[in-house]
Amino acid sequence: MQNNDSLSDKIISYRRVILVISLPLLLVSFVLFLVSSPNDVVLSTSRKLYVVQTESSSSDKYAVIFDAGSSGSRVHVFCFDQNLELVHIGNELELFEQLKPGLSAYAANPKEAANSLLPLLEKAEKVVPQDMRKNTPVKVGATAGLRQLGGDTSERILQAVKDLLKAKSSLETNDDWVTVLDGTQEGAYQWVTINYLLKNLGKNYSSTVGVVDLGGGSVQMAYAISETDAAKAPKTTKGEDLYVKEMFLKGTKYYLYVHSYLNYGLLAARAEILGIAKDAHSPCILAGYNGVYTYGGIDYQVSAPSSGSSMNKCRKEVLKALKVNNTTCTHSKCTFGGVWNGGGGDGQKRLYVASFFFDRAAEVGFINGSKPVAKARPQDFQVAAQRACRTTLEDAKSKYPDVDPANLPYLCMDLVYQYTLLVDGFDLKPRKHITLVKQVEYQNSLVEAAWPLGSAIEAVSAAI
Repeated sequence: MQNNDSLSDKIISYRRVILVISLPLLLVSFVLFLVSSPNDVVLSTSRKLYVVQTESSSSDKYAVIFDAGSSGSRVHVFCFDQNLELVHIGNELELFEQLKPGLSAYAANPKEAANSLLPLLEKAEKVVPQDMRKNTPVKVGATAGLRQLGGDTSERILQAVKDLLKAKSSLETNDDWVTVLDGTQEGAYQWVTINYLLKNLGKNYSSTVGVVDLGGGSVQMAYAISETDAAKAPKTTKGEDLYVKEMFLKGTKYYLYVHSYLNYGLLAARAEILGIAKDAHSPCILAGYNGVYTYGGIDYQVSAPSSGSSMNKCRKEVLKALKVNNTTCTHSKCTFGGVWNGGGGDGQKRLYVASFFFDRAAEVGFINGSKPVAKARPQDFQVAAQRACRTTLEDAKSKYPDVDPANLPYLCMDLVYQYTLLVDGFDLKPRKHITLVKQVEYQNSLVEAAWPLGSAIEAVSAAI
């Protein structure tokens, strides 16, 4: 009998055979594609996406920046296109990793200090495509922790880091890129970072925001001022940082007032405040604590008075430590310590306040720490301080579960200091609205609001 089946009928009749033959072929093709593909292999661990090899444009530039702070070491990896716009690395706009303690904790062993950076270096190098590593700068900026060590100790640690990078890193290294940042650099980079992320660069200075950055060893104030006010800047003596730094960014020249106050970061300020007390009893310490506070290689015997901590008494100690009332101001207007305040103006109207300000506010609960930006006022620190100073150490363990146990005895002190620094030190109104910031959203991703991005922009600008 004649077979009149159509071609479509025959295909339907043999579809099982076709599937049996085609599926293995498809699987083999897919495996071959993966083996030969230059695309990224991405390993997900918690929030981060670690990219083993990234697919990048040949015109893109990477930068690896180490922030060697007093409380810990952090690494940031950024990628920029030829227009100096950030490019995604995996699902993020940066790699950010951190570990504790900082380099200054290894004062007696420089080699161990350098080796502490190895885990961060290894993670950073995995992010940069192999063929781009030799042209990717790696910079290490040590901040207040190493500044305070000073002299030979600091230099030995820096040299050990330089030796480590030459021996272990496939990135582009340069001895001049491993350094202790001066306060002016740190403050300026922080200002660049936040205004870059807010897309303010290239606009008039009055459209930029000012920045206060409270680290462990120092605190920085930076904001753009007019050319007229810049001309009024007091002359500094030899060895002192200039008050005004000129910067040319996105086609616009800025006059940046910036000053760093060494020994007035949160951890260093504890030592300054404890040094004011005539004995070991401090009204800033929570009742029930008796121990030792160590900073900069010096031990301070610490205990609370029998009456417990007191905000008002603690505030008097803090004011003495800040030298608010006992220093003669030789300029038109000063912050604490007789330092010129920059004259104020439009560049200071909107303030972004970072680092330990954000951390403590989130830990004691007057901002939502799960959100990277929050509105607040200096008086919020005052209210939080009043509550903390009335608390015993034992009660604080349950009342403040998000505070590191090592910081609990000093919670009253920290909050009083932060309020006093803003209001008496920087002359802000208690009810002035400020923005507490940890990260800034940029291109639908969150980027750390820290100085390394500003340093990275400087590092790649000459090559783009």
